[in-house]
Amino acid sequence: MNNELNNITKSLVATLLGLFAGAILMLSIGSNPIEGFSYLFTGGLMSIERIGNTLATATTLILTGLSVAFAFKTGLFNIGVSGQMLIGGLCATIIGLKVDMARPLLIFVMLIVAILGGALWGIIPGLLKAKFNVHEVVSTIMMNWIALWVTYYSVQAFLIAEQETQSADLAIQAQLRIPWLTSLFQGSSINLGLLIALLSVILVKIVLDKTTLGFELKAVGYNKEAARCNGIAVNRNIIISMMIAGALAGLAGLVFYTGFAKNIQIGILPSQGFDGIAVALLGISSPYGVLIAAIFFGILQTGKGFMSAMTDIPPQIANTIIATIIYFTATSLMIQRIWIKIKRKQKENEKDVDDGGEK
Repeated sequence: MNNELNNITKSLVATLLGLFAGAILMLSIGSNPIEGFSYLFTGGLMSIERIGNTLATATTLILTGLSVAFAFKTGLFNIGVSGQMLIGGLCATIIGLKVDMARPLLIFVMLIVAILGGALWGIIPGLLKAKFNVHEVVSTIMMNWIALWVTYYSVQAFLIAEQETQSADLAIQAQLRIPWLTSLFQGSSINLGLLIALLSVILVKIVLDKTTLGFELKAVGYNKEAARCNGIAVNRNIIISMMIAGALAGLAGLVFYTGFAKNIQIGILPSQGFDGIAVALLGISSPYGVLIAAIFFGILQTGKGFMSAMTDIPPQIANTIIATIIYFTATSLMIQRIWIKIKRKQKENEKDVDDGGEK
């Protein structure tokens, strides 16, 4: 409990430091930080439509953040979320464009193939790590580029639209957007992906905290040798962890390319895969923490355009705030050491006061 509280404290401190850095940048260009932050945070929440767009932006980040966080739990750094997301989206798009069936069944099949596509792209670096000790950072980065070119040529060969830079648009029955939800949020991009993301948060939480698999995965993450000595199959858990992380990224691809968008732009790695690293770090690799961090980043992403429109503050300031938060979160060990020194100093001062009183 204390460890969890410390982690939450570190995330909050990192967020405050990031916002402070953003305020300094706004002052440096002659802008009013209070006004800037006001527009930045209200921009994504000031209307039903903007709230819907914020949630739609956060939806993909929830799933990519879960993917990174799940791998973190096993001591693995999944840099390949973008590639896994792209392959999941490609598989779902192929089904959506080429298969004709009733909408509920079609969406279900697209969901399954997105999971399988992402899991396949995740299991390959998992196998390389388990069998040949290939570092997952290297292999997942390489898999990102393979995914980029597989998608590039697949779209050009089978799915190309007239513009020749994107796949053909999915029909309404193959999209996650549904009329009543779009109407409820006044035409925003919100879609059924939000439900998929929330269910994924709950499922990952249950797997990690309530199952034997989750215990073994976390044991491997804490100490591989100790886990192996206690009869846990380390290599198997590494493979399973990367497979599940890939499956979550594949779901992110489904949500983004068939919900937020309705086609695949070729030659582009989705930035949400890399943003998921930031979400996982700020969310302290906790499913619920990832949910909160994704919504926070969704607010920043949606609000930065409004801030730029209403003031002379460039939208890159919001990106800088996010980057600074990531930096401070990644250097949480430094923050932790400072915190320990402060607490130690407080105890020493209290002890000196007590000793002085006794004298």
